[in-house]
Amino acid sequence: MKETPLSNCERRFLLRAIEEKKRLDGRQTYDYRNIRISFGTDYGCCIVELGKTRVLGQVSCELVSPKLNRATEGILFFNLELSQMAAPAFEPGRQSDLLVKLNRLLERCLRNSKCIDTESLCVVAGEKVWQIRVDLHLLNHDGNIIDAASIAAIVALCHFRRPDVSVQGEEVTLYTPEERDPVPLSIHHMPICVSFAFFQQGTYLLVDPNEREERVMDGLLVIAMNKHREICTIQSSGFQMQ
Repeated sequence: MKETPLSNCERRFLLRAIEEKKRLDGRQTYDYRNIRISFGTDYGCCIVELGKTRVLGQVSCELVSPKLNRATEGILFFNLELSQMAAPAFEPGRQSDLLVKLNRLLERCLRNSKCIDTESLCVVAGEKVWQIRVDLHLLNHDGNIIDAASIAAIVALCHFRRPDVSVQGEEVTLYTPEERDPVPLSIHHMPICVSFAFFQQGTYLLVDPNEREERVMDGLLVIAMNKHREICTIQSSGFQMQ
C-alpha cells in the first residue's frame, strides 16, 4: 500500500501528545470511540461505525457438500475487503499483507474460537451442510479496522436467519420465508476484539487507536474476549515485548 507519509512535525506532535496523555479527538488513554450499529432490511446485514471507521457486514448461506474430514459440520467462511473507497492507499485487486493479516485474525477470533455451533449446520451427514459466508467491506478507514470488523461480523451472524429445511429419505426440501420462519444460527458466545497500540518501545499505550495514531505506533496488541472473560485469541505485532 502506498500512503502519504506523515511529516516530521506531525509525528513529533502526535508522540508528544501521547506522552502527555492527550489525544487529538479528546479521548483519554483507555477511552473507546462511540460504536453505532444499524441494520439493513435483509437478515444478516449491518453497518458498524467505530468513530469514523465504518464496516458493512453481510451474511449469506448455501447448501454444499461438507469437508471430507468434517462430515457432520457446516462451513464458516470470512472475507474482508479493503477498497479505495475507504482510503486511497488501498490498492484494488491486490492481497496486501495487512488484508491477509486481518482475515487470519478474524478467522482465529470467530471460527477457531467455536463461537458458532457448526454441527447444527449439518443437514445430511456427509452430503449436505450449510456454508455460512460472512462478507465484510470497509467503507471508511479511520483506524482500528479489526475491532470494527469483528463487531460487524458477530452482529451480522447474530442477526442472520437461514432458510428452514426438512429431510425425508434422500429428499431435502428448502422452505421460503413465507412457508416457514427462517432459523437463527446457534451461537455459543460472542468474541469481540480490543486493540491496544504501543508507543516508545511499550512505554505508552492507547486503546482503540485512530488512523493517525496507528501511523506512529511501534506495535499493536489485539485481544479477543467474550463476556465469560475467556481469551479467544491474542496477537501482537510490531515491537517485541520484553
